[in-house]
Amino acid sequence: MPRITITVDGIRYEEDVEPRLLLVHLLRERLGKTGTPIGCDTSNCGACTVMLDGRSAKSCSVLAVQADGCDVVTIEGLGADGSMHPMQRAFHEEHALQCGYCTPGMVMAAIDLLRNDPDPSEETIRHGLEGNLCRCTGYCNIVRAVKRGAQEMGQEVRTS
Repeated sequence: MPRITITVDGIRYEEDVEPRLLLVHLLRERLGKTGTPIGCDTSNCGACTVMLDGRSAKSCSVLAVQADGCDVVTIEGLGADGSMHPMQRAFHEEHALQCGYCTPGMVMAAIDLLRNDPDPSEETIRHGLEGNLCRCTGYCNIVRAVKRGAQEMGQEVRTS
């Protein structure tokens, strides 16, 4: 069995993994990162989106062995010192969820979207989140949350 080294939410792990083990299963079953849900196992819904070396990736479409040597950030690893990340806070304040199942992936995809466009238009947000499905909302609150999160993240950058 291959041995991988992976950093998840700032903690380094060494794990023996079967070559066919998906990253999402490693995160949830071995490392206890249950905030990353398994939505479809086919990369269609985006619920399992995490940051892989600073870019969003659907963890159900990445083998754990492919993440060897990588830095992974899950929804649990976003906040600092027990506080929510500005995008998490924006989703909460804008009521951008109903059942909440898609929310971790939406938050991660939104943060990645802002990496290239810190002040996106509504159209850009909708396009940027196309790979993340929500079956409960009409996306209006999600779009508002991403706009608000972008503003708050921009304020944090300017004040630090």
